[in-house]
Amino acid sequence: MQRDPRELGGAWTRYQTHDFPMPAPDLAPFVLDYWHVSWTYDTPYRQKVPPSPHVHVTIRPGRPPEVHGVSRRHGTRLLDGTGRVLGARFRPGAFRSFLQAPVSGLTDRTVPTCDVPGLPGRPVEPVDVASFEQWLRSVLPSAEPPAAGRQADAAVTLAATDPAIRRVDQLADALDAGVRRVQRLFAEHVGVGPKWIIRWFRLQEVTDRMAAGETQDWAALAADLGYADQPHLVRDFTDLFGEPPTHYVRRYPR
Repeated sequence: MQRDPRELGGAWTRYQTHDFPMPAPDLAPFVLDYWHVSWTYDTPYRQKVPPSPHVHVTIRPGRPPEVHGVSRRHGTRLLDGTGRVLGARFRPGAFRSFLQAPVSGLTDRTVPTCDVPGLPGRPVEPVDVASFEQWLRSVLPSAEPPAAGRQADAAVTLAATDPAIRRVDQLADALDAGVRRVQRLFAEHVGVGPKWIIRWFRLQEVTDRMAAGETQDWAALAADLGYADQPHLVRDFTDLFGEPPTHYVRRYPR
């Protein structure tokens, strides 16, 4: 199957602009950052959306806000004409404050904010960071996430920053907690299990190296990331990102 040339070699920069503003200090306990994307396409383009360990809230002109739960696998979104979207990427553990149920209930789902208790469904206008932050302040249930949510955020940060953690029992030991307790904490406040989170951060290292333009020795990279061999790395990467790393790397400038 012939690939759309607009997805190769960083060609997206000719059709899209991306910006990542930081949140105001009072919102930083909840929001990791914002992302603003605008695009112009003369013909429809199928945008690949990578998996994400975060809950996102997005706003678009004239439309009610939406909540996107943690996505465990890649997806696609059709972009046509001119458009834009502004999103807030929530810290792991922070979105539980808005729910009356575990965050895992949102996993792999997109719902309008009117389906989430305490969140209004009216459009946010204008679509800019200042208006978005004003809206967020109006719906925040507290000044900071609950203690368990902050513990979940710290656990995810540990999995992200300690390359020695490659299994759930190692993460549990580092947190001085039992495996079952860590699994319950993640299901309640993160939305996915710790095993998935550890795997995602290992594979994020792969895409980071692609973005840096590094020439890869895939077998050596698999060993660096704790995989038994290259086929295991390829299998995991393909499962999450929808294509093997040797194909996915063509999306980046060389």
